[in-house]
Amino acid sequence: MPDLSVEHVAKAYPTRSTPLTVLRDVSLALSAGENLAILGPSGSGKSTLLYAIGTLDPPTSGTIWLGGQNPYTLPEAALARFRNRNIGFVFQDHHLLPQLTVLENVLIPALADGAPTGQQQQRARDLLHRVGLADRLDHRPAELSGGERGRVALARALVTAPQLVLADEPTGNLDHTSAMAVARLLLRLQQEEQTMLIVVTHSIELANLLQQRKRLDDGRLLDYGESASP
Repeated sequence: MPDLSVEHVAKAYPTRSTPLTVLRDVSLALSAGENLAILGPSGSGKSTLLYAIGTLDPPTSGTIWLGGQNPYTLPEAALARFRNRNIGFVFQDHHLLPQLTVLENVLIPALADGAPTGQQQQRARDLLHRVGLADRLDHRPAELSGGERGRVALARALVTAPQLVLADEPTGNLDHTSAMAVARLLLRLQQEEQTMLIVVTHSIELANLLQQRKRLDDGRLLDYGESASP
């Protein structure tokens, strides 16, 4: 069984008339060490799919399995713990807390279980060393470049050693040089950690760095280059 299995997922939102369907019968599977890019224009459902897989927004129908667990069967508090321990997130705007240092920002996921342990603090320092920020531990986000903030976000996503990392336009706010550097670093860390990675992006150049490429068209997940059914 794959480590991640998305089975016939659909998502619709109620409106005053007919429901607005965003995802239609989406299925995919990944195993440890694999990565996938999902392309599509704005409004195609890329972020909706990512939030469903990330247990942030349940699908209307279908099932998601991660590590043999259907997380949506868990009570709310247990679901939050599952998400925190098993899924790392990288967002376009990075969402670093401006009042915290680089090290403190990376340790945020570890705070869910109380004060970070010595082991967690050492892992955060190791990750920051691996992303080239060993001399920035005490700096705050305003003192970093955009590319450096992106690298902090990568370290934060990996600090709990998650099974799965989800990246929503992780290089969208960066110049081309910084974007490609962050993208290659993300893929190197993903391979070193043997976690799974899904990236949603507008960038074909970024998508071409990943092992697999798919696209969303009218809520349906297709192989890249495949034509949608009429």
